[in-house]
Amino acid sequence: MGDAYSDQLTRSGHRHRPEDLDQFAALGLRTLRYPVLWEHVAPNSLDEPDWQWPDERLARLQALQIEPIVGLVHHGSGPRYTALHEPTFAPGLARYARMVAERYPWVRYYTPVNEPLTTARFSGLYGLWYPHGRDDATFVRILLNELHATRLAMLAIREVNPAAQLVQTEDLGYAHCSPALAQQAEFENHRRWLTFDLLGGHVTAAHPLWGYLLRHGIAEAELQAFIDQPLPPDVLGINHYVTGERYLDDVLAGYPGQPPISGLHHPAYVDVEALRVRGVAVRGLEGLLRDTWQRYHRPLAITESHLGCTREEQLRWLHQSWHAANRLRTQGVQVRALTVWSLLGAFDWDNLLTQDGASYEPGVFDVRGGLPRPTALARMVQALIQEGHYAHPVLQGLGWWQRDVRFYWPVESV
Repeated sequence: MGDAYSDQLTRSGHRHRPEDLDQFAALGLRTLRYPVLWEHVAPNSLDEPDWQWPDERLARLQALQIEPIVGLVHHGSGPRYTALHEPTFAPGLARYARMVAERYPWVRYYTPVNEPLTTARFSGLYGLWYPHGRDDATFVRILLNELHATRLAMLAIREVNPAAQLVQTEDLGYAHCSPALAQQAEFENHRRWLTFDLLGGHVTAAHPLWGYLLRHGIAEAELQAFIDQPLPPDVLGINHYVTGERYLDDVLAGYPGQPPISGLHHPAYVDVEALRVRGVAVRGLEGLLRDTWQRYHRPLAITESHLGCTREEQLRWLHQSWHAANRLRTQGVQVRALTVWSLLGAFDWDNLLTQDGASYEPGVFDVRGGLPRPTALARMVQALIQEGHYAHPVLQGLGWWQRDVRFYWPVESV
């Protein structure tokens, strides 16, 4: 945040409460996305790692029979001796990944870098996160560094544990638009697949964004390396939020207070949440998962599903996500898991981590009292895991994202 770290583990208190894991196990969880972060273990040097925290936590997960999906970098640049845009990032993460695999050879599932495309956009294109870039060249350099690091990390891990699997997460949105912005929306809808396309070796000269990547500083040899040695994820992890689908509109008068985006090749436009715009038919979680399956035909998981709202709306959101996943499974789509993200809630995500200590959104547990207190979600999660269904009167109603109250902007151009 700026040039300082904001640590969700410390903010939630989980960093100092190993007994939280017992509460997670009581829900019936069998798999848990869990951090073994590079900047935590080796903040000063890879020659001086401190394994005390992950040793304790991973051993406890083993004893509780919970299998971790280990994350190595999560919306960060790693420790201060590297950064997302620097050439040291990929080889450094690969070395760290090998160290993790050698210390915990039983770990099967890894996410070396969470949401590479989203991180690259926020860090290299929008200027929100370090190194606060605001141009296409910084964006594509960060993205290629992250994916090169992911590939090198998994290759290093698999030299230790050949059975290790890559669970690659990404926020998958969709851009809707007014007619004048069809070209911009088409570009963004190609761009949203870049993480999976690059890792799978699909970004060839025939790819719609091949020229874009080359124009902004990526060498053809860098792209060829992914083609020659692809590393398709074993599980495509889709992170879904209510704000993920966007609407791009050049009719600025209908959006008072919304800052316009200008460009050389398109009219000025606003970028807003699609479901807030009357007349826009959003794809929704089920549609986005189906799109992903049809494109890649690889196992899927919903790796984040969170709504910062009232208890009633959080219950509806999770319930609808559960049923969407199960409907797709009955249609032959390989949906492996639904992740309740996040167990201990989230700090400052409604301001995209641009403020420190401004807000907190409870999750399955509420930590505002200093210790995790189960929320209404906890009972639902436990029932879905243990019984496969959950009934509550509040689930008979529609979520706010399905009611007319959601509309902020009537758009005449739709």
